[in-house]
Amino acid sequence: MKITVIGTGYVGLVTGACLAELGNDVICYDINEEKIKLLNDGVSPIFEDGLESIIKKNLSSSRLHFSTNVIEAVHHGKVIFIAVGTPTTPSGAADLSQVEISAKNIGKWINEYKVIVNKSTVPVGTADKVKEIVQSQIDLVSINDSDSTQFTVLSNPEFLKEGCAVDDFMRPDRIILGIDPGQNANQAKDLMNRLYAPFNRHHERTLIMNVRSAEFTKYASNAMLATRISFMNELANLAEKINVDIESVRKGMGADPRIGYSFLYAGVGYGGSCFPKDIKALQNTANNHDLTLEILKSVEHVNEQQKKIMVQKILKRFGSDLKGNIFAVWGLAFKPNTDDMREAPSLKVIKGLLEHGARLRVYDPVSMQAAQRALRHELAEQTQLFEKIEFISHQYKVLEGAQALVIVTEWKEFKSPDFHLIRQTLKSPVIFDGRNLFEPEVMQERHFEYHGIGRHNSSAE
Repeated sequence: MKITVIGTGYVGLVTGACLAELGNDVICYDINEEKIKLLNDGVSPIFEDGLESIIKKNLSSSRLHFSTNVIEAVHHGKVIFIAVGTPTTPSGAADLSQVEISAKNIGKWINEYKVIVNKSTVPVGTADKVKEIVQSQIDLVSINDSDSTQFTVLSNPEFLKEGCAVDDFMRPDRIILGIDPGQNANQAKDLMNRLYAPFNRHHERTLIMNVRSAEFTKYASNAMLATRISFMNELANLAEKINVDIESVRKGMGADPRIGYSFLYAGVGYGGSCFPKDIKALQNTANNHDLTLEILKSVEHVNEQQKKIMVQKILKRFGSDLKGNIFAVWGLAFKPNTDDMREAPSLKVIKGLLEHGARLRVYDPVSMQAAQRALRHELAEQTQLFEKIEFISHQYKVLEGAQALVIVTEWKEFKSPDFHLIRQTLKSPVIFDGRNLFEPEVMQERHFEYHGIGRHNSSAE
């Protein structure tokens, strides 16, 4: 099947590459000429496990193409995915400007019946808006006497986790299709069923509902996951006060099949491109309808406070004036297996330590360049603080001269480190673990002073 994907960010690029991997003829369109050149050279502009090899393979087989030619892109696909960014506006709403531009381009250059698929995370009612924009462009250029039957707009929200997005796309737990009656619904449904048939061979994964429900399902899913994270973080902070081990609690809770284990890990808060903006967008939608989502309001507040928890622990241990102290930081990306720094907790941890006079030596396996850009932006009004950060490209060299190690991202290589080398290299055997990678009792046996989240803090012996 001929497919067009508009947008080559995380969602668009993974969608296009994976659909090509399944044998479809795919064009990915973007206005960024530099990015398209990179992609045509087989270089992925983002780090996502397995993605670059799929891009190279399908470029060489001519099933995957990257273009800045909007006419070519619109003409190509029988199914056109809109997978552009919807960042947060100052009011908290989703910025739909890129979605609207995409709809205008489709309407302007549409040449035959198309299924237009909203893949971007968008507020309820966006499909209706896209339909109106496409139709207005058709009316403007008088194609087929403004025959509204030449396209169908539907919702197909993505449920990809950064770091394992390729695997999530190729092995989905569910496929949500929002299709309203009329508007050639049966034809659109048949096309989408054909497209997604490879995922439904063992059992049916497709759930069909109306468009507005599909749009809402994406937000509801992310809101629930974010709520679980903030809930556990709040309990972890209480657990420390009353000598309770939050890891034991997590296991006890997770064993209940009504609860399960996913997204119950205490830590330094969530970040990334989805949860923060989706929580804001959902609250904005509620506000527009004279409602306040009190739970999500608290989820957001708890998360912002949790990003400060490691700084508070360090200040309690070393005092409020950190001048003369160097701290090593392991992990900068908001989660492992990605270089994404959007809303990363490390930004708040680093900024907080710098503001109290500390100097920092930082390391991340993948996101060093992205982190430098993000920290320059975060410290744009405090440029003198940025100069107090050393970016070290080696996991253990970053420890040299450091008073303590601060772990912010749970990369696999941090889970079984050389503890002997850490003790030898640090000025003092102190670890602040924002992801609870280690057991307090084991760390005490290894003679470390260990500070986790919601766990018993051990002292070095």
